[in-house]
Amino acid sequence: MDKCPGQDLRFLTTEEIPCPSCATLVELFSDEQKRRCPRCGARVTRDAAPLCASWCSSARSCLGEERYDRLVTEKALEAPRDEPTGGDGDGSDPG
Repeated sequence: MDKCPGQDLRFLTTEEIPCPSCATLVELFSDEQKRRCPRCGARVTRDAAPLCASWCSSARSCLGEERYDRLVTEKALEAPRDEPTGGDGDGSDPG
């Protein structure tokens, strides 16, 4: 891996968070923690700091098994979801 995928702008996501003062929806990118409301100027913040490891498919290899597992155990990250596949790995029924 030459570059962290979290630094690649193609992988950014957005979330609209209501301003605590005027309820205007303020768009925050996945790499942002806070932004000023364009309507009233109040500070709009996320409930939790964004962790690229919570959405990045390279998180386990980037962080290392031990650190990644510790973050999952401490509930700083969601446990990975297993994707069911068929017997030959193409998603079809093995029978």
